[in-house]
Parts: sequence; structure tokens; C-alpha cells
Amino acid sequence: MSVRTITDLNDLDNDAFVDELSDVYEHSPWVAERAVSARPFETVSDLHAEMARIVREAAEAKQLELLRAHPDLGEQTEMTDASEAEQSSAGLDELSPEQYETFQRLNEQYQSRFEFPFIMAVKGASPDEIQAAMEARVDNDETTEFRTALEQVNEIARLRLDDRFREAGDS
Repeated sequence: MSVRTITDLNDLDNDAFVDELSDVYEHSPWVAERAVSARPFETVSDLHAEMARIVREAAEAKQLELLRAHPDLGEQTEMTDASEAEQSSAGLDELSPEQYETFQRLNEQYQSRFEFPFIMAVKGASPDEIQAAMEARVDNDETTEFRTALEQVNEIARLRLDDRFREAGDS
């Protein structure tokens, strides 16, 4: 069965549902596992709202694990297909050597300060916009940045769900 709509997703058994959504939150299938019981979803937005609620209400240790599952932006190492596509769409796979060095320095500074990678929904952003966000956010206090990173993770998930599913009746 080709899962193309929220109706198709609702029709899956629990294991197939989790398998279909296991990569929406980077290396964190537990979010999909916890969303199973909230079916059926009327819309993709409803599914996203439930998944975002699960993340917001998770224990802080689980949230930190989720944040740490994300790759560094601009990193030239192996990452999930979704992360690779998102970073490529923002031009992060074509950084100049100087930009790459700047991203590496900012990633290290951020990681050292917060103990998780800088996370931003980069789809549609330019490298300069991402760099400016990194420079601004590295000065946030820990509570603000933890909350901001989780919001960005939920935005990434929303974009991934929107890319994956179309509403019934869409062509």
C-alpha cells in the first residue's frame, strides 16, 4: 500500500504506522510510537499537533536525546536522507571553505555551550540567514535555547509531514 494521504496512514496497522513515521523526528521513532493511540487523524496538521504535543510533554531527558539526534548544520558527514535534503535545499552542501570553517566554529561554540547541536528548520533559508541565527542564538540562556531548539525540531517535523502526505482530494 502506498501511503500518500492521512487516510492511508490511519488505515495502517500500528507497526506500519510507526514505521512510516519513524523518521519524522530525527532518529526518534518513540514519537510515532506514542502517537499511534491518538488515531484517527483528520488532517496532517492534526497529526503534527499530536506529535508536537508528545515532544513538548516528554521528559526533559527524552527531549535532550531528541535534540542530540540531529546533525550539525553544514556538517559534511553521513546523515539521514531528510536532513541531507533539507541542508542541501539551504545550500549547506555548497559552502565555501570560509563559510564551512565559520559553521564549524559556530557549531563547536554552540555545542560546547548547550551540549546539543544547533537546530534550525533550514528549508528555504540561505547560508547567511542560518549563520546569523547561529550567531544570535548562541548567546541565548539555556532555558530559552532548549525551548527554541524543540520548537525548531517540531517545525522540521511539520515540514517533513507536509512533504510526505497530501490531504485527501489533493492532486
